[in-house]
Amino acid sequence: MIHLYRFKDLNIVLDIGSGAVHAVSDAVFDVLSKCGGKWEDSAESACHPDTVKSAHHCGRSEAIHRDEETLQEAVAEIEELIAAGMLFSPAPPEEEVSPEGRGAVIKAMCLHVAHDCNMRCAYCFADTGGFSGARGLMPPGTGKAAIDFLLEQSGSRRNLEIDFFGGEPLMNFDVVKELVHYGRSREKEYSKHIRFTLTTNGLLLDDAKTAFINEHMDNVILSIDGRPGVNDRMRKTVNGDGAYAYIIDKLLHFVMARKKCDIAGSEDRARAESGSEAEAATLGKPPARSPLYYVRGTFTKYNKDFAEDVRHLAGLGFENISIEPVVTGAEEPWALTEDDLPELYAEYDRLASLVLESEQEDKESELACKEPGQAGNPISFFHFKVDLGQGPCVYKRASGCGAGTAYVAVTPEGDIYPCHQFAGEEAYKLGNVHEVAETGFKNRLYESFEKAHIFSKDECRECWAKYYCSGGCHANALHFEGSLMKPHRLSCALEKKRLECAIGLAAKRALAHY
Repeated sequence: MIHLYRFKDLNIVLDIGSGAVHAVSDAVFDVLSKCGGKWEDSAESACHPDTVKSAHHCGRSEAIHRDEETLQEAVAEIEELIAAGMLFSPAPPEEEVSPEGRGAVIKAMCLHVAHDCNMRCAYCFADTGGFSGARGLMPPGTGKAAIDFLLEQSGSRRNLEIDFFGGEPLMNFDVVKELVHYGRSREKEYSKHIRFTLTTNGLLLDDAKTAFINEHMDNVILSIDGRPGVNDRMRKTVNGDGAYAYIIDKLLHFVMARKKCDIAGSEDRARAESGSEAEAATLGKPPARSPLYYVRGTFTKYNKDFAEDVRHLAGLGFENISIEPVVTGAEEPWALTEDDLPELYAEYDRLASLVLESEQEDKESELACKEPGQAGNPISFFHFKVDLGQGPCVYKRASGCGAGTAYVAVTPEGDIYPCHQFAGEEAYKLGNVHEVAETGFKNRLYESFEKAHIFSKDECRECWAKYYCSGGCHANALHFEGSLMKPHRLSCALEKKRLECAIGLAAKRALAHY
């Protein structure tokens, strides 16, 4: 299987089986396009070199308007790529890469330390932090039981993840700190390592919280939608005020502190590596390993020009930006629909152009060691980053995030759900961390989620993007399509467009080095 498309001035051919990306000539692109993206080497084949010069042999009525020498060169190039295993390469046998039968091992947990929030965002899937239930905070005992549950259910997995989530987790920050220290003490007994992450709206950030987060968290998600008017239309405080003015300085201060923390840690490591053992011992653990943070926003029907929000955030100095489409019921006035797709496609193309322009400007400026808040940083958009090596784990590419199998969410009461987007839905409750300590844990929904992989979904099986999106979000599939086996159509369409831009950008960068 291959996928062909045009990106800026490039003709892109993506080989699905191998993951190879080719920027090809107009002639090669035309031949592959007119042959319906298929190729056979038998003399009787409709797309054999001897017959490809006439497009009607490939099932089209138009001729390929190229001279014979150009066409023969194009055919030779195609056959050379095929022989090298980089075009029309066979897909791996499904039985070898299917995620089924791996066993129920949990490696990641979304820990809902707060079912309450100090904001009232209109589009919040969690019912403004309450998850359609009573508002409350997780007590330390429940958090510790959840960590024990993760350690005991993780099998031979050494590297685990816990995301402190809400609502707003900073409303329960003393418990967050206690649980981090508890996790660090318990992981040693199991010979495991926990990566801690945190998602926050930033309203309660201060110097003390910033210092703790930068020392102990591996990743931080900071919520903001972009331009002041865009952000404040959907994201308001409990008092009904727009939140932008309350959070922007705090978010920038946090990011600058995290950047400085990383620079200091890098200098400490360099001194330790070059100095004596005694000097290295006095340095201790560096404060941070890397500035892993994202500002994460949502765009709606009200700001389909979301590239301007990305540009705004980049202009402030934020270096890692994610602006995602709202997913909500069509009855909401801010909902995106399939009628919006042409406009959204054009906006992703415009954003890709902005990314290229910013990278060129950054290269020309030759500025080094730019701090957050300093002009000249290139735009870094999360969804335009793609692993062209297709990642380290073929099983993950087949099944995605692992919700309901390798990933669970735990509420303040200790209830266990397949992921954070199912919290509060009784039909998807899998137990309680206090109870399973006595009764044992059996994930009654495991088989349903395990079977929801790209090889069992009709829409995914023949989709060129399947190894990149892994079938999409399980919660969106169930909530909006009514089945785990039916990917959310709007999300799929936008994901494919983002992938085309991401792969095209990677190709442009690679060619710039030649």
